[in-house]
Order: sequence, then C-alpha cells, then structure tokens
Amino acid sequence: MKIKQEAIGDVYVVRLSGQLMGGPDADSVRETILSILNQGYKKIVIDLKDVSWVNSTGLGILMSAHITATQNGGIVKLMRISRRIDSIFMVTRLNTVFQVFDKEEDAIASFEGDVTGQKN
Repeated sequence: MKIKQEAIGDVYVVRLSGQLMGGPDADSVRETILSILNQGYKKIVIDLKDVSWVNSTGLGILMSAHITATQNGGIVKLMRISRRIDSIFMVTRLNTVFQVFDKEEDAIASFEGDVTGQKN
C-alpha cells in the first residue's frame, strides 16, 4: 500500500492506494495520522479511490485512525470508496461510524463550521 499526503487549507487529505490488509500498513497509517495530528491538523480525509480491497484487518486500520483522531480532538472522514468496499461498510455498519463522500470538494466542505476540527 502507498500513502500520499496533502494539506488543503486546514484539511489534511491522506490518499491510500493498493490493498489495505494489515501488516506494516497498520503501522504506516497510524503513524501518518499521528504525524498529521502532531502538526496541529484536526480535520482529516482519507481518500480510498485507489484502494482495491479492504479485509477485516484493513477495516481495523481505518477504525484505529478514527479512534486516534477522536482521542486527539480530530475527526476522520472518508471519500471515494468503491462499491465493493461500500458494501463491506454496509455489512459491518461502519457506514454509521464514518461520513463518506463521493467528491473531494464535498468532503473538504463538510468541515465548514465544524468546531471539533479547528486547526490550532
């Protein structure tokens, strides 16, 4: 799995590609989220457009990112998930945990007025 990062205003976008299946990926994603939070960013969007598969460990990685951000005063939202991954989210009910957006601009705009996600 590859990770690319980009700050867009006060929102940090993390772009994942490949298969999200655990192993070293878990540490990489967790370290990336912690690094973003340590930089003062609290609004995080994870782009799953180029993720072809997520297994149960991968779902755990996303939940860990969510919990880590929440415990540090941040929020994680997702964007551009495939139909295949969306169906996994429906079955596991993770669609009730994460806000998911089809477009990057909608994901970024969703933080508008969100006091929780203010950058320090």
